[in-house]
Amino acid sequence: MLTFERHEEILARLQEVKVVKLAELVEATGASESTIRRDLTDLEQQKKIKRVHGGASLVTRRKDEPSLLEKSTKYSEEKRRIAKEAASLVSDGDTIYIDAGSTTQAMIPHLRGKDIVAVTNGLNIITDLVDANIKTYVLGGYVKSGTRAFVGSGAFQSIQSYQFDLAFLGINGVNKHTGYSTPDPEEALIKQQAIARAASTYILADHTKMGDVTFAKVADLKEASLITSDKADEMVVEQLKEQTAITVVKET
Repeated sequence: MLTFERHEEILARLQEVKVVKLAELVEATGASESTIRRDLTDLEQQKKIKRVHGGASLVTRRKDEPSLLEKSTKYSEEKRRIAKEAASLVSDGDTIYIDAGSTTQAMIPHLRGKDIVAVTNGLNIITDLVDANIKTYVLGGYVKSGTRAFVGSGAFQSIQSYQFDLAFLGINGVNKHTGYSTPDPEEALIKQQAIARAASTYILADHTKMGDVTFAKVADLKEASLITSDKADEMVVEQLKEQTAITVVKET
């Protein structure tokens, strides 16, 4: 198979499944692993794909935003490990902010039994917090259909009433040049307010967010610590460590 044919095969498979593993491409093309690695490097330089741990994914447009359902079904075990690490930072007596999102939602089972107060803008998170017997306050505002997040003027006004010991935020992009970003400027604004009102902020991000840039900037890397997993590209993590504190959660 010629180089351009392999490239077409790789892109065609990514159109179908969004993320593909290196071993699958080797099997599909009959090429060696080193050849496929070179192909992926070439395609990434052409900005047609994004290299991820063990394979590649399609490059997303900066305004693209997956729904909560789409996010909740991807990388669930990785997100659980990240969330467990984040929850371990919470102590009795803390007031915390929990952002809307699938990784932040995965924190809640690990918060059960802690004497804390939580504030959230996540419609998906409210019931879980209440079921875990955690005292819960909710930001008002408009509810986005895709991410189930409260945003807009109501949420902005609500969050002004609070101060947090810890804030835990989901994110769509983590980039050494542009910092933390998300597709929606309205969500970005609420995340910015949470950071401003927290003594310490932690960004929870699975490996697919590393290196990405989306439409609306949330903050510089130095404004929050990052929790990710050992699936994240090691080179990218080392570059990010120059600007912020990073916890890499290892698979057990």
